Amino acid sequence: MSATADHAAEGERLASRLGVRPGQVVQELGYDEDCDEGLRTAVAELSGSQIVEEDFDDVVDVVLLWWRDDDGDLVDALVDSLISLGDGGVVWLLTPKAGRPGHVEPGDIGDAAPTAGLHQTSSISAARDWSGTRLVTRKSAR
Repeated sequence: MSATADHAAEGERLASRLGVRPGQVVQELGYDEDCDEGLRTAVAELSGSQIVEEDFDDVVDVVLLWWRDDDGDLVDALVDSLISLGDGGVVWLLTPKAGRPGHVEPGDIGDAAPTAGLHQTSSISAARDWSGTRLVTRKSAR
């Protein structure tokens, strides 16, 4: 298997760990040049459509929120991530891993999520430099 194929397989594996399924609409917030392109591509391929941007005006199933420590108020960003999120939808808060620029302390996420009306259900290594925290609204926290 080539290095490109290995990277693609890794991206697909990571995207599936996010629970993305074919036919889902995925919205991305907080995109910048430091975001993991392999993960983004894999999410789009797994869902079967392009990732939509923050100005999308319909319901989405998954929100990918890329967030760095110096991006502003996390509670406000989490509340904004709920604007288009449908019932049973999931917010994946993607933050730089420890030791990377922009790392967000887990305690900060733990404090911000409930204030925004979200419940943390799990955390994963989402990509080489990014951690993922799965957040759901209280009514869908199963």
